[in-house]
Amino acid sequence: MLELGLKTLIAYLLGTLLGSMILGRLRGVDIRRMGSGNAGATNALRTQGKGFGLSVLVLDIGKGVLAVLWLPALVLPGVALDADVSRQWLALACGFAVILGHVYPVWFGFRGGKGVATVVGVVGALEPRLLLPLFSCWFIVLLLTGYVGLASMLAGVALVVAVYVFDAGDTPLLAFCILITAFVIFTHRANIARMAAGTEHRARLWLFRSRAV
Repeated sequence: MLELGLKTLIAYLLGTLLGSMILGRLRGVDIRRMGSGNAGATNALRTQGKGFGLSVLVLDIGKGVLAVLWLPALVLPGVALDADVSRQWLALACGFAVILGHVYPVWFGFRGGKGVATVVGVVGALEPRLLLPLFSCWFIVLLLTGYVGLASMLAGVALVVAVYVFDAGDTPLLAFCILITAFVIFTHRANIARMAAGTEHRARLWLFRSRAV
């Protein structure tokens, strides 16, 4: 259990390294004071341009991949690999912890992003073929509605369906995907309220538009 606890903690701390905040400080800006006030890749793209937004996206996806592919097999000094801990369950625990760290980063007042990019990294590392239905649903919903938040939430639903279709016997993975989808919907509760009020930002114009910064 020591291995599980330490690696889950490390995954959380890895998640707290927000790409938008780290790169923003190098640029002298606090992304949470701009646009929607969210410290994620979407707000970074909207307010700082494509190059900055893409860099944030790569960093936030990358830490999700590291938490799942690197941490479970990492040999910590003085901590033996616990034979009683399933490597799959350890990877899933690290995956959720890194997402949690991104959303609630201790270094930044527990005000982070919404976890979507990090979810992509975690899911891609766990089961790469799930990325196709995930991205397909996200892109189609975005094109039809212009709402990034709605696209992200429905992509999570598509992820759960895809796991059920492709890996019906993998109960841990299915349970994990249900959990992270519910969590992503929770992190988008403000977006849901804005969509209901008709004040939510649409991405059709700014997503593909060049912006000088």
